[in-house]
Amino acid sequence: MKILITGANGMLAKAVRNELKNEELVLTDVEELDITNLDAVKTFVKEVKPKYIINCAAYTAVDKAEEQVEIARKVNALGPRNLAIAANEQNSILIHISTDYVFGGDKEIESTYMEEEEKKPVTAYGITKLEGEKEIQENCSKYYIFRTAWLYGDGNNFVKTMLKLGKEKEQINVVSDQNGSPTYAVDLASIIHQAIEKQIPYGVYHATNEGYTTWYEFTKLIFDLAKINCKVNPVTTEEYIKILNIVQAKRPKNSKLSKEKLLKQGIKIPNYEEALKRYLKIQGEM
Repeated sequence: MKILITGANGMLAKAVRNELKNEELVLTDVEELDITNLDAVKTFVKEVKPKYIINCAAYTAVDKAEEQVEIARKVNALGPRNLAIAANEQNSILIHISTDYVFGGDKEIESTYMEEEEKKPVTAYGITKLEGEKEIQENCSKYYIFRTAWLYGDGNNFVKTMLKLGKEKEQINVVSDQNGSPTYAVDLASIIHQAIEKQIPYGVYHATNEGYTTWYEFTKLIFDLAKINCKVNPVTTEEYIKILNIVQAKRPKNSKLSKEKLLKQGIKIPNYEEALKRYLKIQGEM
């Protein structure tokens, strides 16, 4: 089975490449295929004729996106549109990765977001990612959109940063009022693979690890598992911004995505705590 992967050098793409290593993979990054160029995309997809296109390319710099809106829009909205058009022409199935930022993130903490709830993005990143979702839905008949959150894996990520800080400092401040599901890229890649194998119905799905926590509680778990002796101080998002004296795009207070829709399709989704243990063991931290 031939599978085209865009953004092939990114953190998620690396996990997807490993997960699907037994398939015929065509790997591209911007050097091989500029997804913002419709003619180039249509020509490339016509030549390759992939069964699946997995779009791992994205502009994910949340803060920079506020100043580089048009660049973010080209990658997050125009790129998916072009892939959707090309996929539709060649009868390929498009798999696209989206984000919790398409929601406002201000829902009561006791609740989770379902796939079809009202979208109210408040950042340039979230707005352009939602535009990308709409472009796919309007231009492609066979697609999966997987919304994920709090992703970590092979590359720079929150867990690696906390491990470094924990070994260097006696105490650190970590935000305690943002809630979500830390998601191991390896497990998201597995979810994608399962969806392909099971041929689940096309549509939008929430795809994070199971279970919910805060960045503060997650950091404490990282240190506990890695046996790092560093005090973790809980701070609000507002306090964190003041302490560091930074300008930051608004972060969702609630990033809790319900996985009920995926689970009903028989997709196996590991808990975030178990996923973290596997990651730390691979990193030699446990």
